[in-house]
Amino acid sequence: MKFIADLHIHSRFSRATARNLTPENLYIAARKKGITVVGTGDFTHPGWLAELKEKLSPAEPGLFKLKDDLETACEAQLNISGKHPVRFLLSAEISNIYKKNGATRKIHHLVFLSGFTQVERLNKRLSAIGNLKSDGRPILGLDSRDLLETTLETAPDALLVPAHIWTPWFSLYGSRSGFDSIKECFEDLSDYIFAAETGLSSDPPMNWRVPDLDGITLVSNSDAHSPSNLGREANLFNTALSYDAIYDAIKTGDPKAFNGTLEFFPEEGKYYHDGHRKCQFHLHPGKTAAEDQICPICGQRLTMGVLRRVEMLATRAEGETPPLTHPYYSLIPLAEILSELLKVGPKTKKVNTAYEKILEMLGPELEVLLHTPKDALADTGILLLDEAVSRMREGRVHRIAGYDGQYGQVTVFTPEERDQRLGQ
Repeated sequence: MKFIADLHIHSRFSRATARNLTPENLYIAARKKGITVVGTGDFTHPGWLAELKEKLSPAEPGLFKLKDDLETACEAQLNISGKHPVRFLLSAEISNIYKKNGATRKIHHLVFLSGFTQVERLNKRLSAIGNLKSDGRPILGLDSRDLLETTLETAPDALLVPAHIWTPWFSLYGSRSGFDSIKECFEDLSDYIFAAETGLSSDPPMNWRVPDLDGITLVSNSDAHSPSNLGREANLFNTALSYDAIYDAIKTGDPKAFNGTLEFFPEEGKYYHDGHRKCQFHLHPGKTAAEDQICPICGQRLTMGVLRRVEMLATRAEGETPPLTHPYYSLIPLAEILSELLKVGPKTKKVNTAYEKILEMLGPELEVLLHTPKDALADTGILLLDEAVSRMREGRVHRIAGYDGQYGQVTVFTPEERDQRLGQ
């Protein structure tokens, strides 16, 4: 069975997240996006775990579904062409902050488990180390290697994946607090790291340049802090619908089972370029030496971008690839495309009305962006939608890079070209 999975999200119990993050709203968002498997996020938080146990019931092995009455109520709010199931996989993100080899390390990890019993066992052990109630993404003073050991001792079928591995502040390869290799981080347990999450500011070709990731399955997820951001990055599977099948596809990287990823254009990510947000200064790493990381406006240290950090660890030239790679598809969220065409904000009523019309006519968002024929897009009556989606699929887009926590901007047309094509 071919399906899309987004396995890294958060609940409303995490900092800086939307209050409407509930299982019901995640179900509705998954149906609108065309996502079959959604990570629950935040299973370490007692409040969220209680809500998950109350509202979910077992489905296929290791997966869960919304209870029938809740699912029926959610479906009554939807008007989408086509139907697909929505399943939940128990997941959490854990922040580890600790000293190692003379430096402070700050690494985020994703943990996936196959059942509530395993979750409760792991939470019991982790609660002896740190406060799980303080945040949906708890902070533990625990070495990454020891978190992996604890997780595997608790649940041998658990999967631990380093999260958004290039983010400067909180990641495996982070320029401010990470390591230069998986082995340096996880030591004797490195062989149990089967996958790594690339994050919004990098795409597979950037990661292919780094031999340390050879043999590691590159996964992509939204890290959504609101239902609307679900699926902005995701994974393509062709397996049975079960925890074990998803686990095996990620572990082996078998291209027949793991079919690739859906990606942001990396320039849109918040850490692509070197820069200093306060001074609105950023630059491509080719324009300054690595040792000259000073803001020319205020004299403070720049935040090193993902592009430069990849360059530091890469030994392959651009365009070179490792023995095994997977396909990837760079997308612009449909609401952002409509915002550009309609010349209003992506969260406005005008965009939402157009968005819902497209879903009613053509089906879920990701199916529209990936596969809907150009003539069917034209039949929606939304001017230039067919041309915009075609250009996006071909990578013919305009890019302004993000930096130092500031999202970049990716558009299909320049404002002048858009207005000219619209006859304005």
